[in-house]
Amino acid sequence: MKTLNENTKIHDLLETHPFLLDYLVGYAPEFSKLKSPAVRATLGRIATVAMAAKLAGKEPKALLEDLASEIERQTGERPVIGEPAPATPEEAQARREALKSIVRGLHEGEDLADLKERFDLLLRDVGATEIGRMENELITLDGVPAEEVRRLCTLHVEVFKPTLAGQGAPEVEPGHPVHTFMLENRALERASRALEAEIAALGAPPQPERFEARRAGISGLLEQLSSVERHYVRKENLLFPLLERAGVSGPPQVMWAVHDDIRALLKAARAAAEAGDPAALAKSASEATTELVDMVFKEEAILFPMCLDLFTDTDWAEVRKAEAEIGYTLAKPGTGWRPREEAEQPAQRGLARLALDTGLLSLEQVNLVLSHLPVEISFVDENDEVRYYSGGETRIFPRSPQVIGRKVQNCHPPKSQHIVQRILEEFRQGTRDSAEFWLNMRGRMLLIRYFAVRDAKKTYRGTLEVTQDVTHIRELEGERRLLDWS
Repeated sequence: MKTLNENTKIHDLLETHPFLLDYLVGYAPEFSKLKSPAVRATLGRIATVAMAAKLAGKEPKALLEDLASEIERQTGERPVIGEPAPATPEEAQARREALKSIVRGLHEGEDLADLKERFDLLLRDVGATEIGRMENELITLDGVPAEEVRRLCTLHVEVFKPTLAGQGAPEVEPGHPVHTFMLENRALERASRALEAEIAALGAPPQPERFEARRAGISGLLEQLSSVERHYVRKENLLFPLLERAGVSGPPQVMWAVHDDIRALLKAARAAAEAGDPAALAKSASEATTELVDMVFKEEAILFPMCLDLFTDTDWAEVRKAEAEIGYTLAKPGTGWRPREEAEQPAQRGLARLALDTGLLSLEQVNLVLSHLPVEISFVDENDEVRYYSGGETRIFPRSPQVIGRKVQNCHPPKSQHIVQRILEEFRQGTRDSAEFWLNMRGRMLLIRYFAVRDAKKTYRGTLEVTQDVTHIRELEGERRLLDWS
């Protein structure tokens, strides 16, 4: 090997100069694992001199000089130390394959300590975006169910955690959506610690009399933590669609499933507090705070850095514009960061007219009519992509511009996506024309209906979703005619 650089592969180095194996094993204790043929055949193909130097706590240039000196001592010829070539797409893909092999090892029950060693040797400098793309490939290319990846998520974050924690939280200006998310995370961490202290004060096992003395404080903290709903809804409706648009659909599915777990745990904790069951409260609340704080880490170590890497300034401006409609959790945005000015809308926008089947309306009038309907509507085209949702100041379910063009299946939690798929398939096949559901939410009765949209030839063209608050309608009795109005 006549030249060396920071990106020289350990595998190539040992193939050319086998005597370097003993040299490296004696060079640093961290290299002792290179004695394993399996490690050399797998990780050695990916690991570079720079990665190895970082593992041993050395500067890459120092390791290169030492390797060059040993090669010169053994062969009489000193290799030239050159500048590192940029990583190729093939090398980036190889790193992701190595990451995936570690996660598969977790799935197959391999020793966690061994997997951590493999990670340290190979991928200590791995970034959040690479981890996100790895998860995405496991789901979209390798066919691993999102639920299975979610089950493994805690384990593989445990493997990657020291590296991710060392990279630090993203640095953004106050007012940037990520800064606001992190402000909320600090408040959620404080509330979680306070609730954990209250639960610990109940004793082990929890004592009913202690619970009664602390019931009000515990209920208040649970209420604070339950406001995480707005934090999660902003992620699901503003960040996840943009990630999908960037080709990363797997991690959002995994994270949404964890959101639902946390929602269920907080709901169970509130129910136990209301019922005066301190044992059930302690179990649910402890699990909820653990999952919630773990999610804070996953957001700041993986999700937010990945979003900052993939989103454009225009994307963040759209998020900033839409987030206030959903609301915030225990914090308010700062004022330092400002999105770019929006382009002015064409002056003639409201003058064009549409010839409809039963009338002639301007674009402005169409928008006004749709936004004033006493129901919320969304339209999904024949390709299952969201094409429209009605606006309005008091939407029941939040929507944002980021949802346009998104697969409708991804607009629902992973646990209900198979039901959405069944409805769409039945509409597409013509075996059903509608589906309806109703539920109680915050004291209101909601009716949600789906209608197959077909053209004059009965060809399926999409699905219309109609959501209506029917609380008042269900209470109606007798009659009130037009002449009775005042």
